[in-house]
Amino acid sequence: MLTLSFESLCLKDDDYPSPTQQQGTKDEFDTDLESDEKEESNKEMSISEVYLQACKLLGVVPVSYFIRNLDSTTMTLSHHGLGPLGCKALAIALVADMHINTLELADNHIQAEGAKYLVEMLRANFTMQHLDVSNNYLQSAGAECMAKVLLDNISLKSIKLSGNGFSDDDAKYFADVLSSNSRIKELDLSHNEFCGKGGEHLGQLLANNEGLEVLDLSWNHLRMKGAVAFSAGLKVNMMLKHLDLSWNGFGNEGALAMGEALKFNNTLVHLNLNNNRLTNEGVGMLCRGLEFNDTLRVLLLAYNSLTVEGALALVNVVKNTPRTALEEINICNVLVNETFVHLLEVTCQEHPGLDVQFGGVGGFIAKKPPKRVDPMKVIQDYLDQRKLRLWDFFRNIDKDGTMRVPVADFRKAVQQSSIPLDRYQIEELIQRLDRDRTGMVDYRGLADTRKQMMRDHRRQLRKVESRQKKEKQKSDRILKTFQSAVEAVTPRSSMVISPGGVRDDSSGPQPFSATPLSSWHHIVMSNSSRYSVSNLSNEHIHLPMLGGTTPYRPTSSPAMRSYSQPNLLDDSPRSAPGKSVSAQGMRSDPEMGHSKLSHTANQLTRSRPALDAKQPVVKARTKKVKKKKTTKHLDKDSKSQTVK
Repeated sequence: MLTLSFESLCLKDDDYPSPTQQQGTKDEFDTDLESDEKEESNKEMSISEVYLQACKLLGVVPVSYFIRNLDSTTMTLSHHGLGPLGCKALAIALVADMHINTLELADNHIQAEGAKYLVEMLRANFTMQHLDVSNNYLQSAGAECMAKVLLDNISLKSIKLSGNGFSDDDAKYFADVLSSNSRIKELDLSHNEFCGKGGEHLGQLLANNEGLEVLDLSWNHLRMKGAVAFSAGLKVNMMLKHLDLSWNGFGNEGALAMGEALKFNNTLVHLNLNNNRLTNEGVGMLCRGLEFNDTLRVLLLAYNSLTVEGALALVNVVKNTPRTALEEINICNVLVNETFVHLLEVTCQEHPGLDVQFGGVGGFIAKKPPKRVDPMKVIQDYLDQRKLRLWDFFRNIDKDGTMRVPVADFRKAVQQSSIPLDRYQIEELIQRLDRDRTGMVDYRGLADTRKQMMRDHRRQLRKVESRQKKEKQKSDRILKTFQSAVEAVTPRSSMVISPGGVRDDSSGPQPFSATPLSSWHHIVMSNSSRYSVSNLSNEHIHLPMLGGTTPYRPTSSPAMRSYSQPNLLDDSPRSAPGKSVSAQGMRSDPEMGHSKLSHTANQLTRSRPALDAKQPVVKARTKKVKKKKTTKHLDKDSKSQTVK
């Protein structure tokens, strides 16, 4: 086992030379015996002695807790203010330690410099399994050091890197390293600054990693594209069981992508989406994925903008999905109503293990008051149903034919008719028709009011259509981005050879193209014409041409001839000289007469003539026809001469 000597670690910095090093500079001719004695004395030193001497050399105060608990397998040194030099002294002592397997160094301000010393220590220490360096201001340089730890060390199983100010570019370090490291089972990257680009790198991490089971990404900024890209990696992940995405601001866009991922992911057991700006619409999108998922057991959705409608959607998914594995749903801030409680009771009878945590009873479904219909629209619908004109309606009121009626007569006529208008709507209509308070309603004002109503109605319809179109375009754009991200993060291990990548090029070897498994179905369908069955009754199968041979196409069946491909001799393999290939795949001589061809062959030749063999025959026939016409003309001339 590779071990690092005491001097190699404690004497790396030139700023803190040791007394032995200073003495060594004075006398450059030490004997080998003296060096051997020093090595033996170092080996005999205990870990506490090594630590105390390292602290003395580096000028730091020893931590008494470390010395008192050397016999414990868990060393908790959080909030001790070690700093980079204190971390260095600790690393020197732990190089040869074979007992401690858990080291907690949270909130010690070790920075990137201290992380470098941990890297050196963990290259030699193979008993450390759990490491916590949260809240230590590692920044980008520290992220690179921690990535080296994950690359070199073979014993670590979990590492906590929360609150270290990592940015989007730092996520790439972990994505690259963990794509080949399958020993890490737990990773905590919470309270960092991962955004859109970081979500793409973390999605790549999930897609390529084959060992990570617990991932904490809470308190980051995975929104919009970052959330979609991360969900794409979750779709193809095969190992993750516990995922914490709380306090990220996923939004409905992320919920849509997460729902798509849950349709295919069959390993995730625990999902935390607390405080992610989800609305009832986002929960509905998430439920579309839950309908196909049969492994998720715990779903946390507390402190989102949910109401009774979202709570009902969640319980309905459990009720309508017999194979669901959901056991716990947390919506502790949502007030529910009596309908929800009744539905939950019915659902729990079918799923006894279901536990739904809600805020209490007293909620209600927020419904907007129905918008009052335009009274002019009601009148127009009434007239359209009876196929009447507006003039007919007004003429029945205007008995004198002056095209003006008093307001009282207009009100009385509308009330006595069967038009479904209440008193308030009638008064509203009269107020619009008699704006000047003249006490009269004229036909021109009524017609103008109808025109304005129709314009307003068309404008409202356009607004609704535009809003629906924008929502659909937004959903399609998110799904398209999700599919693109899935293709981008698809691991190489799930790549297969695609038959569509082969090109007909005889100049050299055929390069095969790698295609994700998810696209295999589309490749087979797109290339199905090359392997299609033409006529199942005759059991003839068309296969692609191999080498330089010409495929045989039987001509006994008319159905086969009707589905056969045209004979393109310019592109077909070379045949023997003096021979030609007919449209039926037969081999015929140019000298063969027209009478030797069968009737069915003639029909096929007329419907689809060959490009090379048949055209000369057609020209010859046309010449013969012209000769016959000339001979007939000569016979007529000769007869006329004899008659004369």
